[in-house]
Amino acid sequence: MTKHALIVVDYSYDFVAPDGKLTCGEPGQAIDNFIAKRMETFDAKGDEIFIMMDLHYENDENHPESKLFPPHNIEGTPGRELYGKVKDVYDKIKNHNNVHFLDKRRYDSFFGTPLDSLLRERDIKEIEIVGVCTDICVLHTAVSAYNKGYDVTIPESGVASFNPAGHDFALEHFKNVLGAKVE
Repeated sequence: MTKHALIVVDYSYDFVAPDGKLTCGEPGQAIDNFIAKRMETFDAKGDEIFIMMDLHYENDENHPESKLFPPHNIEGTPGRELYGKVKDVYDKIKNHNNVHFLDKRRYDSFFGTPLDSLLRERDIKEIEIVGVCTDICVLHTAVSAYNKGYDVTIPESGVASFNPAGHDFALEHFKNVLGAKVE
């Protein structure tokens, strides 16, 4: 039996809420139900769930994103909390052995995190990636997953961006360059 993992990328208040510091707005809010249901489905089957959360520090001028984006997902702020129904589901399942919350400091969920080791320890070869933003953190995570040899699925209903052209580019890139299954 093939083991699967769900990777939930950056579904935080700052990235999704109407008043989030770097929100993708309505497109991000529109995928809340889908991600929450996927989390429930994966949890019910005992499949692994990895919540990958962007982490920044107040006044951190050394992080490369500080030159590109306004401060967001600052440690200890409500902006780093999960958003909406995804937060509700997480609160119900967060103590399950198959649910993991990992901080990340770059777009790529694999860079500088134990994600790859945890997946390999569990003999997981197939991952599904959901979250925001399609053309930034989801894209960089998918490229890394491809380079590490994982079979990748990206449900179109589970990813969003503030940039419609970037979103469409990333979906095509997943299919045509990474060979990912886009559903």
